[in-house]
Amino acid sequence: MDERTLGKRLQLARKRAGLTQQELCQKAGLSYSTLAKIERGAIRTPSVFTVAHIAAATGTPLEDLLDSAAQGLAPPAPASTKKRSKTGVRFIYFDVNGVLVRFFHRAFSDITSDTGARADLAENLFWRNNDAVCRGSMSLDELNELFNKELNTHNFDWKSYYMKSVEPMPEINEFIDWCAKYYEVGLLSNTAPGFLDDMRSAGLIPNVSYDAVVDSSKIGSIKPEDKIYQVAQELAAAEPAEILLIDNERPNLTAADRLGWQVLSFDDFQPSESIAHAKQILAF
Repeated sequence: MDERTLGKRLQLARKRAGLTQQELCQKAGLSYSTLAKIERGAIRTPSVFTVAHIAAATGTPLEDLLDSAAQGLAPPAPASTKKRSKTGVRFIYFDVNGVLVRFFHRAFSDITSDTGARADLAENLFWRNNDAVCRGSMSLDELNELFNKELNTHNFDWKSYYMKSVEPMPEINEFIDWCAKYYEVGLLSNTAPGFLDDMRSAGLIPNVSYDAVVDSSKIGSIKPEDKIYQVAQELAAAEPAEILLIDNERPNLTAADRLGWQVLSFDDFQPSESIAHAKQILAF
């Protein structure tokens, strides 16, 4: 077994789990120096027990790490189940708002009904600050305080309005299940802190095992900025042309296309047609 390849795979598993080296050390009971050496391939044949602890801490099957180490950075799932499409795709990233769920504009009508404020005031306030919230540079508490001040309300909770207004995209669950069966899949979303976790817990996002979750508020960058795509490509462990982004926003798709990714524009008003188009791209 090549120790450098194993080190890269263990590092990838850690990053896909959203853990820093320090956090993984705490969960796996390792010293920082040991983990750092393993990840850079400086320890020849690490103990299988050490690898097992890392696998457990990152939620990665041990056999996937060992098999992948033996085969380079190939997809961790067995070749008999995971595919490469005729177009070359082996990893699919899905946007959330406008792809996995219908968008949340009804929230502004609810705010108007509850507060008496004009809907355009609430909507303009949200969009004026949404990028900062999705980058993680503005907290939800700070956003809520702006709503309280400008709409003359108390105890405003944007997340509550958002969660009540979104709903799963029709036919999306079956499609995501199919994709996850044959491909590695991930989420790539501009989102406020904690929203993805809450949406998954509430069953609003299809319940599959995502190989990578790229949350803008954790990355500190939003689509269509380069940084978030660079992180996403690293977590996919794939070449640009092997990644398909399914998104409903043209600027986000254009940025991915310029980096060499394959892209599909999703029409949330015609999800059936978009899903059918995606399956054509993903035919194997």
